[in-house]
Amino acid sequence: MARIGPGDVTLTMADLRVVTRFAAECAAVALPLFDAPDDGRPRAALAAAWAFADGAERSRLQRVTAVDAARAAKDAHTPAGRHAALAAADAAASAYLHPLAKATQVGHILRAAAHAAHAVELADGDAPRSGDAQLDRARRRATPELVDVLCRYPRAAAGRSRVAALTTALDDALRDR
Repeated sequence: MARIGPGDVTLTMADLRVVTRFAAECAAVALPLFDAPDDGRPRAALAAAWAFADGAERSRLQRVTAVDAARAAKDAHTPAGRHAALAAADAAASAYLHPLAKATQVGHILRAAAHAAHAVELADGDAPRSGDAQLDRARRRATPELVDVLCRYPRAAAGRSRVAALTTALDDALRDR
C-alpha cells in the first residue's frame, strides 16, 4: 500500500479516489443551480474530479480547476449558484486530502456535500428541510470505504456558518450509523 505523503493518517490513491467520487456525486446534484451558464469553471472542476475518481492521475488539473470554480462562486448571481460553484470546487480539491490527523481535513471529505445541500436549500427559498433532505441523500450515498477514510480523522469542528453546521451534521451521521 503506497502512502500519500508523510503524515498521521494512512491514505492510498484508492482512498483519495473514493473521497473524490463521493464529493463529485454530491456536487453534481447542485451544479444545475449554478446561475452563470456561460461560465464553465464549476463544470470543469467537476470534470477534473470525475477524471481523477475514474482513474486519471492526480494532477495540477484538480488544483487549478478547484481554484477557478471558487473564483466562479464569487461571480455567481445568487447564493444558491455561489454554493453550487463552491461544491464543484471542493469536489476537485478533495483529490488533495492531506494525511494529517486534523479536523480541518474533514472538510476535504464532506464540504462538497455540505455546499451542495446548502445550495439546494437556498434554491428552495432558504428551506432547511431541503438541505437536510439533501444531506440525508449524501449520507446514503456514502460507501463503507468513505466512512473508513473519514473515521481516520478527528470529528469535524463545529462552526458558525450553515455549511459548517451541515458538514458537522453529516460527519456525525456517517460516524454514528
